[in-house]
Amino acid sequence: MSITREQIRELAEFQDAQSSAVSFYFQPSTPRNKAHKEDMILVKDLVREAVRSLESKDRKEYARSDIERIQRLSGELRSNGAHAKAVFACGAQKIWREYDLPPSLPGTQLSVDRHFHLKPLARLLGAFPRLGVVLVDRHRARIFDLRLGELTEREGLFQPRKGRSDGYAGYDGGRAQRRVEDEARQHFKAVAETLKESLEKGVFEKWILGCQDVHRSQLEPQLHPYVSQTLLGRFAADLGHVTGDEIRTRAQQIVEQWQGDRCRELVSQVLGQARSNGRGATGLRRVLRSLEMGEVQALLIGENLQAHAVECSGCGHLDAHIVTFCPVCGRATKEIVDVGEAILPWVIRRDIETFYVKDDPEFDKVGNIAALLRFRVGNVQPISQSADELTRAGAGYPGRLRRFAGR
Repeated sequence: MSITREQIRELAEFQDAQSSAVSFYFQPSTPRNKAHKEDMILVKDLVREAVRSLESKDRKEYARSDIERIQRLSGELRSNGAHAKAVFACGAQKIWREYDLPPSLPGTQLSVDRHFHLKPLARLLGAFPRLGVVLVDRHRARIFDLRLGELTEREGLFQPRKGRSDGYAGYDGGRAQRRVEDEARQHFKAVAETLKESLEKGVFEKWILGCQDVHRSQLEPQLHPYVSQTLLGRFAADLGHVTGDEIRTRAQQIVEQWQGDRCRELVSQVLGQARSNGRGATGLRRVLRSLEMGEVQALLIGENLQAHAVECSGCGHLDAHIVTFCPVCGRATKEIVDVGEAILPWVIRRDIETFYVKDDPEFDKVGNIAALLRFRVGNVQPISQSADELTRAGAGYPGRLRRFAGR
């Protein structure tokens, strides 16, 4: 079963007090022999390390059965490159979720924590819109969903051919031709209306067009301006002969090109806005603050991001300062090494567009993390300073600050 955005949001909301949330990602490798033993050996090593990391007896009791079940499942996975697999489990709360993924994960991994680890999913989905692929000719249209490498047909629009006769000595020929042209125009108009309704209902956010040039010139004038703005790209296709693999390959190429262009555009925009004190934030401390204030529209994370922070065990506040107690609610904090992983629940819950930036020296200079802001909250003091003042005023700050931060 492929994963949906709503299911990812549920995973991001989850946390377990016993820190026994198990996340497993299986990336099939190219086998060196027919025995397919390499993946099994790797999983066995990961299982051994995960069990060793369970410090307390309670954690071992809750997580061991899930880890053992994952090890048994890995024995059924074939190293044929067809699918990767993600498993999220928490025996303490009776949760077991399995999802098929495209075989493009960074590697096989297993972790146990209080949250599910979602970075591999974020890399796949963070900048991937709900996408429709539309194939059209003069008589038919086929509409597909493209998600995580899976192409699924949604619906088809069919305009039947009608018999035509030119009548005696071609008398009705002109009338028949006009009728055919009018039928085609009505067909393209119906396709345009279906696209508009699909976008308005959120069936997809962007779309790709596949057709011959002559049909493109007839369809595009019928499109609503909003529909035209959400068109990612086009490819030439004969609806009667194109295969599913060809559709998927051409659409994926367009998406990857769009993602690269969009990422470069955002990096340039964010750095420029940050320099002018506009709607750009750079550096871990500033980005964390903007996330908590609900300012972030798009997030950029460097492939080389290496930063430490702390997370509050109570309210979940993230702080770039390595402090022992949370400045918001006063509870103990826990140091986190992978900040990029820790902020993902915030990002996913708020449906923030996320891109991973690779090999960009200018982005490296600003700390490998930045954000484009929807707005900039003016004259707002850092959370730690505001919390101190509220404490002195006896204002009962934790609840007020959490509500203001959008929790």
